[in-house]
Amino acid sequence: MDEGDKKSKPRKILIISGSILLVLILVFAWLGFTRSGRRVIYKIAGRLIYQGLDKDDEIEENSVIIPYDKATTGKDKNKADAKEKDTSIDEQQPFEEVVVPRIKPEARKEDYVSNFLLFGIEEIFNAKNADTIMIASVNTKDSTIKLTSLLRDSYIDVEGYNPNKLNAFFSLGGAKTFVHVIEDKYRIKIDGYAYINFESFEKIIDYLGGIAIELGEKEADYLNNNNYISNPANRNVIPGWNDLNGNQALGYCRIRLVETMGGANDDYGRTLRQRRVIKAVFNKYKSKGLLDLLRISKNILGYVKTNVTQEQIEKTLEDIIENKITKMETMRLPVNGAYEAPTKYLGIGYPLVYDWDENIIQLYQFIYLDTREEAESNLEKYK
Repeated sequence: MDEGDKKSKPRKILIISGSILLVLILVFAWLGFTRSGRRVIYKIAGRLIYQGLDKDDEIEENSVIIPYDKATTGKDKNKADAKEKDTSIDEQQPFEEVVVPRIKPEARKEDYVSNFLLFGIEEIFNAKNADTIMIASVNTKDSTIKLTSLLRDSYIDVEGYNPNKLNAFFSLGGAKTFVHVIEDKYRIKIDGYAYINFESFEKIIDYLGGIAIELGEKEADYLNNNNYISNPANRNVIPGWNDLNGNQALGYCRIRLVETMGGANDDYGRTLRQRRVIKAVFNKYKSKGLLDLLRISKNILGYVKTNVTQEQIEKTLEDIIENKITKMETMRLPVNGAYEAPTKYLGIGYPLVYDWDENIIQLYQFIYLDTREEAESNLEKYK
């Protein structure tokens, strides 16, 4: 090998190495600084998340209960039957009256909102009622996640089932029935669902490293002196801010007999606590670095039962990151002044009986950002 070849060899290595480095820089720049590049990252992350989930294939896609209009059932239907049999009806009439059942339109769906039903299952004494019921709405128009609590004692009357409280419908027919009922009564399209049981909830909170929750004096005293925190060793919370572990957080979510910070009582206070916990989880999760998020996600995804698709996960990741969604807003249904709470209603004890029109109007205003007039118009459209 002559002197020229010896000198050119390190130069070639340098050129090749520099070229590779430049390509890598361009690739990473494309991945990080262009939307099409970041979409590749969302696809990879979406695939990893989807593979870790406990998939539930029970639900049919785009399915809504379609009940008959009440005018075609019950007494009115009997009258129609009687009219058919009545020989006194003028036989010269060229057409026979036919009662056509009204079909409900599909529940409301907007491109800028994705609605996911989140709920927890209570399995104490072999029960399978839905204990926590929420709708998480990702809104790209105002860059928020909106969390709506549905009170479990809400009175529900839908075609094909006996009237019951909302939380009973999961045990009656599983997630498929539960989604159907919520779409039918609340008139919003549910894009997917996810649910966990109490044990899984505790493990998820522990994997996150606990959550920060502020307790009132009454709440702290109650948790330390009752069995809502199932492990006695964890009954050591204090008034003020606490880093709650999974067992403590679950106990906090289930309190309903003492008022919250702010004075809410009964199931209204309980659902407020649940929203505060979800918000704390959201805040804790978004504060983690990428490597921590991958590690935590790998550990917790197997506890979540869901029917979301890989494509939905990718889209949600893109919606949240591209729109810089870091804000969460909350509400509950029924809204104040638009329900009654009798001790008994049509055989159901202590239900919450909605003024459905008013509750749906305010739900549309919250989730879809309607004005009052737009919400009223949309209610008539989707009713």
